[in-house]
Amino acid sequence: MATLLSVNVGRAAASRHTDTGVTGIDKRPSPQPVALHDPGPGTGRSGAAGDTIGDPASHGGTDQAVYAYAREDLDHWQAELGRTLTNGVFGENLTTAGVDVNGALVGERWQVGHACILEVTSPRIPCRTFAGWLEEQRWVKRFTVRGAPGAYLRVITPGAVTAGDEITVVRRPDHHVTIAMMFRALTTDKALQAQLGAAGDALPEHLRRQLLP
Repeated sequence: MATLLSVNVGRAAASRHTDTGVTGIDKRPSPQPVALHDPGPGTGRSGAAGDTIGDPASHGGTDQAVYAYAREDLDHWQAELGRTLTNGVFGENLTTAGVDVNGALVGERWQVGHACILEVTSPRIPCRTFAGWLEEQRWVKRFTVRGAPGAYLRVITPGAVTAGDEITVVRRPDHHVTIAMMFRALTTDKALQAQLGAAGDALPEHLRRQLLP
């Protein structure tokens, strides 16, 4: 069964690795249910109640309302790095188990718990804040080469979610644009960008403007 292992929120903390001097990347599992909602386009706010966005120009808003990362991928990095990686340490709001996050299609919809519906939008692109937070050598390159970026999601139907909630794929679009493929198209294999248009209106707005006629 696909499961939400934890829902994670971060408080504002000082950082020398951001243009704003503030980051919310240090997210911790919440012991209580967390309400997910659409923060609105271009707002730079998180879709998880109580969560902080440190760089509103680059993160948050409708198309990046929440970020999901698979525990299976955290376990891979935990073994490779030789250090404990707790849920939320990659800045993810949702730590999942049994979900093919990177194989998810853009526009795919997940029901989390009883009511909340989320829609997959795009991969996370690693940045210097992420690298500075983890303090690992050549982290951006290593993360990029592995190609398991996790997924941003829109909130289609708001609702409170909590650890242990079941995750069910309730819609899977009829195209081939996965999160992993989009990540490669935006990073290591730009030739793939011509294929991203197959995802149509499910693409984030800035990519629709860039790629669609």
